[in-house]
Amino acid sequence: MFAVSKILSIEITVEKLAEAIKEAKEKSKKRNFTQSIELIIAIEGLDLKKPENRIRTTIKLPYPPKKKKLIAVFADGVMAEKAKEAGVDHVFSGKDLSGLSGLKREIRKIAKKFDFFLAEPKLMALVGKIMGFALGPRGKMPQIITPATDIKKLVDELRSSVFVNVRNNPMVGVSIGTEDMDDDKLAENALTVIKNIESKLPEKAYIKRIYVKTTMGPSVRVI
Repeated sequence: MFAVSKILSIEITVEKLAEAIKEAKEKSKKRNFTQSIELIIAIEGLDLKKPENRIRTTIKLPYPPKKKKLIAVFADGVMAEKAKEAGVDHVFSGKDLSGLSGLKREIRKIAKKFDFFLAEPKLMALVGKIMGFALGPRGKMPQIITPATDIKKLVDELRSSVFVNVRNNPMVGVSIGTEDMDDDKLAENALTVIKNIESKLPEKAYIKRIYVKTTMGPSVRVI
């Protein structure tokens, strides 16, 4: 499997990525916690002043990271119960949401803590009004769920995914797994992200550099 970088025409293979990931692990000092493996992609020629060039996407990985993704839902009544049954990590009712009004520090903590947010339609305006300042810049505004949504399936998909938000800086930085995962599986995850990002680049924009690293370790250049 390979991805070809636009303009540069450089083949990025699973083998090449796996070698870089192995090197990143070897160069990283042992820590008293399991470190993430991070993928960094630098993009050249991407004019982010044009809104249509900004990238906001959720990418499902072939090998889900062992670190659990945290998901919160804004819902009341039946939808709240369905969300709890689906195994989400926290449900905020409309009353809970209203109670957060003006508590900017607490809202920022919530925005940072959870990886994904879901909301039923009737609460979306309130979410935007109260929490939009914290969720918007992070690209974490909720995905809408309706009575027809299979919430369990959606939650499972999100927990196997990474979110990418290229808004102000032409660079992608995401965790593709943890250091205790197999190098080849991490490489497959990395390649999935690379191919997805490249497919969304406008003409003349291309991937210039790719690095991998552990949470606390030095970067290892792939290309």
